Amino acid sequence: MKKIQIYTDGSSRGNPGPGGYGVILESDGYNKELSGGFKKTTNNRMELLAVIIGLEALKIKPSDVTIYSDSKYVIDAVLKKWLIKWEKKNFKNKKNPDLWKRFLKTYRDHNVKFQWIKGHSNHLQNERCDSLAVKAALGNKLDEDKFYKKL
Repeated sequence: MKKIQIYTDGSSRGNPGPGGYGVILESDGYNKELSGGFKKTTNNRMELLAVIIGLEALKIKPSDVTIYSDSKYVIDAVLKKWLIKWEKKNFKNKKNPDLWKRFLKTYRDHNVKFQWIKGHSNHLQNERCDSLAVKAALGNKLDEDKFYKKL
């Protein structure tokens, strides 16, 4: 199976506020960066979207994937099996159900492991993802986050 590393980060300038995500895909010397921004969103949405965008970019299914993230929100939801409980209850009273459903579709196509990394700790790829996310959030061509709803 193809082994791939995905580094992710999300950012919002205000919470809610303009936001962005940054992703780095690495495999066998291959490196690709992805980013995007939204007019009004939240940090947690951008953290989760970064993971989704990284997984959706993979062309070979299944792949062995390690996702490196500084988001306890994303990592704990998966590793502590909260996500499975949320899914069984159809995400009732949970934030970001649109993204969690999208995540599950692509997550189940791969063999995924998560590795938490401390944010802003001079981790090269995490710092680069942060830079991509912030730049996207501050960009002039921000998309609408159609599913974001302020509760």
